Amino acid sequence: MRAISYREPGGPDVLQLVDRPTPEPGPGEVRVRIAFSGVNPTDWKSRSTADPGPDGKIPNQDGAGTIEAVGQGVDPVLIGERVWIWEAAYQRAYGTAAEHTLVPARKTVLLGAQPSFELGAALGVPFLTAHRCLTVAESLPDRLGPGTLDGHTVLVQGGAGAVGNAAIQLARWADATVITTVSSPEKAQLAAAAGADHVIDYRQQDVVAEVRKIAPKGVEAIVEVNPAVNAAIDAQILALHGAVAMYADDAGAEVTIPVRSQMQLNARWQFVLLYTEPARAKEIAVEDVNAAVLDGAVRVGREAGLPLHVFPLEQTAQAHQAVQDGIVGKVLIDVTS
Repeated sequence: MRAISYREPGGPDVLQLVDRPTPEPGPGEVRVRIAFSGVNPTDWKSRSTADPGPDGKIPNQDGAGTIEAVGQGVDPVLIGERVWIWEAAYQRAYGTAAEHTLVPARKTVLLGAQPSFELGAALGVPFLTAHRCLTVAESLPDRLGPGTLDGHTVLVQGGAGAVGNAAIQLARWADATVITTVSSPEKAQLAAAAGADHVIDYRQQDVVAEVRKIAPKGVEAIVEVNPAVNAAIDAQILALHGAVAMYADDAGAEVTIPVRSQMQLNARWQFVLLYTEPARAKEIAVEDVNAAVLDGAVRVGREAGLPLHVFPLEQTAQAHQAVQDGIVGKVLIDVTS
């Protein structure tokens, strides 16, 4: 099979197209023929720093394709099912940047007949991260679904990014009032297409003043992409028992929080990394995100505020570089081309 592999940490140039034997699934595993692989910031960060092991590593956590073989203990009825994959490469040698991959059966989710493989490959890291960010506040439920956030307001800092887009779509599905911030008119159009009720250009408008006009008592959840820069703003617009969920880091950034005002709110400042989340939180997120997919509430593409940038498998290095450079939208690898 064709696969992308790297044998040492480094820049995108360490990624090489190789030919490997098609692997056989072990106990509890399935083999998936990959259609699309999704690229996330954690993929290039891991590639840059982590030891891939003596046999090399196939990168990328997310993907979508068709189950074609199962290992011992896995029901053969799954063969032929279309699935999306999450957390494929975490502490494992097989990611999704290959024609075939091995993954624990529990890391595959039935996609159904209608959703596209492109959508499936875009779900994992961004949507599971967004779910966690929207459910950690004590004032909010730990499950998402139609009506669960009715009457609540959330702020998505950076609504044109992949996690920001996912948070907007999930919050709207759950009937929240969604406010988001962006840095340009183009990104404002993308955030609105995703479903945001209110879009604030933080370079042109006072975020605190605009949010307080919409939510005088503050917002219950803040999905935060840049806590080092935005912490002072977040502290001024958080509601009683609200939470700031910080899911991104800018090269070892540090956060300063005003203690007294946050004590008065009984506020929560939550750090979020998918891979080390509590197991039950991840299980719930997978269930809820898949319910949103089957409900037709999740979309990809420019019309959904998430432009797709598709690279062939042999250009995986360029795909990683595009994500590292901060391209707006979702980067996918078409493994079939």
